Amino acid sequence: MIDFFHATVYTPLYNMLIGILDIGSWVDVGMAVILLTAIVKTALFPLSRKASRTQRMMKDLEEPMKEIREKYKDDRETQGRKMLELYKDKGVNPFSSIIVIFIQIPVIFSLYFIFLRGGLPVINMELMYSFVPTPETVNMMFVGLIDMASRNWPLALVAGVTQFYQSKLAMPELGPRKTDATFQEDFARSMQMQMKFMLPLIVAGVAYWASAAVALYWITSNIFAIGQELYVKREHEQEQKSTSDTTT
Repeated sequence: MIDFFHATVYTPLYNMLIGILDIGSWVDVGMAVILLTAIVKTALFPLSRKASRTQRMMKDLEEPMKEIREKYKDDRETQGRKMLELYKDKGVNPFSSIIVIFIQIPVIFSLYFIFLRGGLPVINMELMYSFVPTPETVNMMFVGLIDMASRNWPLALVAGVTQFYQSKLAMPELGPRKTDATFQEDFARSMQMQMKFMLPLIVAGVAYWASAAVALYWITSNIFAIGQELYVKREHEQEQKSTSDTTT
């Protein structure tokens, strides 16, 4: 399994990074990190967009889903059938976002480990394809100021802040806690709180502990994710407005 992961994801991305560095002497590791992350995120955008759209559509179905659960709380079989009918009627596949996330995970981990353990400025020739040119020197100084191999707390801080904003956009707003909330609702609320506030702290900590290259990767990835969420949100609002105008 590890060999398959290396052969199909890690090694191709590593070669792309080195190929980008060979474009010219003006391309430093920081620029290469941004370009590679941007290329991958752009390629994954159709999948990411689908996952974001599904999450927003599921949010719109919360109220009718709650009504079904309450109406058929003593009949799980009918409850499940009514749920599926609701998904089908609204054109929602609740499992599509999970599938999309699992498809992206190998790529995300590959990028992370490339920037964490890529070993630059030394190039691992064992991973290189024969047709990919390698640069004579690798410039580790991003815009001549930041050493990508060292730790950098300003970049780590920006990574945490952008992660917080991205999480805030991706997750629905938390309403007041219900006094009669079920265990599932309390658990979901707790997980959402942790994802919103703890994940940015974890990202900032890992970004600082690892290297400036990892921090720059998180920043670039988060900026793309923020742009994606804003795009999908606007698209979803326009669709809702169009549907509302049609029905009135």
